[in-house]
Amino acid sequence: MGGAVVDDGPPGVKAPDGGWGWAVLAGCFVITGFSYAFPKAVSVFFKELIREFGVGYSDTAWISSILLAMLYGTGPLCSVLVNRFGCRPVMIIGGLFASAGMILASFATNIVHIYLAAGVTTALNFQPSLIMLNRYFIEKRPLANGLAAAVFVVNYAKSLGYEDTTSALLLTILGFVDMFARPAAGFIAGMKWARPRSVYLLCFAIIFNGCTDLIGSQAKNYPGLVVFCIFFGMSYGMVGALQFEVLMAIVGTEKFPSAIGLVLLVEAVAVLVGPPGAGRLLDATHQYMHIFLLAGCEVTLSAFVLTLGNFLCIKKKQ
Repeated sequence: MGGAVVDDGPPGVKAPDGGWGWAVLAGCFVITGFSYAFPKAVSVFFKELIREFGVGYSDTAWISSILLAMLYGTGPLCSVLVNRFGCRPVMIIGGLFASAGMILASFATNIVHIYLAAGVTTALNFQPSLIMLNRYFIEKRPLANGLAAAVFVVNYAKSLGYEDTTSALLLTILGFVDMFARPAAGFIAGMKWARPRSVYLLCFAIIFNGCTDLIGSQAKNYPGLVVFCIFFGMSYGMVGALQFEVLMAIVGTEKFPSAIGLVLLVEAVAVLVGPPGAGRLLDATHQYMHIFLLAGCEVTLSAFVLTLGNFLCIKKKQ
């Protein structure tokens, strides 16, 4: 079936770049889809959750925040488990925990129950799927990462007076554009002229994403939000497709499991404090514009830091 790469095999085994790897890619697609989609889907039910549990925006924002923080923050733990037991056992156990957590969350009578059930139990699938995918692809790895990975905006539309179904359509538009942007970015990153410059492609994608947030802060009606979702889906998809490819290019295959654990741990801090912080900002100002402006400035600044750091490292090597 294409020479599958076993988890506990010796280092340096050549990835098949196809064969059974496409089945692995399909599984990673499903895992990544659920890992990212559920935190975003929380925004569709945001106001209903506020009414159901009698809490504020910041309290409700903790749901997606904890989900993503656990997804990223368990990176070092996943690295240890994967290095010790391999990807498959960790993913199987993680799948069982995630299923149990979703079932328990459906019986929640307090928002804290959702924090614990949906947030804490859904963390062991994402990182092993990325590690396994990168063991099966080398030449086609950028495209594979893009295919595998194929929000406060819904609440903004609701605050403008649009119906729930109309507001939720924005998430569909964003996801649809994202779905095509990721493999397209992966395909471009895999080209001979682009692959050595993948870091700069990532920087461009991050700047694109930040500028989209800044411009999106001025959207005052539904057509404006639709345009924002289209461009945000493009830029977010590009970032999602390129970030792990760049990490792999920097650290190599053998160090990737440990490196991704550390990267996800750092990201966990941001996603843990970001949504509740944005919720508090919204509770204080009652304007979504400030959230978009803050997010855009932070993202754009990070791109310039990455570009400068990469340029200085290259100059130092020369």
